[in-house]
Amino acid sequence: MAKASPSTPSIDIGIDAKARKQISDGLSHLLADTYTLYLKTHAFHWNVEGPMFNTLHLMFMTQYTELWAALDLIAERIRSLGFPAPGTYTEFAKLASIEETVGVPEAMEMVRLLVKGHEAVARTARGVFPTAEKASDESTADLLTQRLQVHEKTAWMLRSLLS
Repeated sequence: MAKASPSTPSIDIGIDAKARKQISDGLSHLLADTYTLYLKTHAFHWNVEGPMFNTLHLMFMTQYTELWAALDLIAERIRSLGFPAPGTYTEFAKLASIEETVGVPEAMEMVRLLVKGHEAVARTARGVFPTAEKASDESTADLLTQRLQVHEKTAWMLRSLLS
């Protein structure tokens, strides 16, 4: 990480540098998982086939659009804490807990994989909470709460298709 130049003011937001770094690292994992899930969801949107095509095609579009918007919120929180946001496939591959899907699975397997993906992102978000709470970082805690609500609800909705 680059040090602040003499013309760059230090960050004094009430969270010490070590805690900001730990929170930023956790958010970087969340960003990588979100991006990986975004990419998977978008690819499934393009490639879904079968009797539920229209339903899944539209559902996946809604989901990847929401994930795309979330990427900016997460990256900007990392920047607000004073660290660069990861932004390459190489960085995301190292940080993500979600595996890529090779090939084109059948429609209901896409749904299963997206359930697993949303649950993984929820676990990643939940893992950042202790550090954010310890540092009294309410802004990050709020972001994490919002992300958990989205991922838990989306996983539930997708699971409902598998019943």
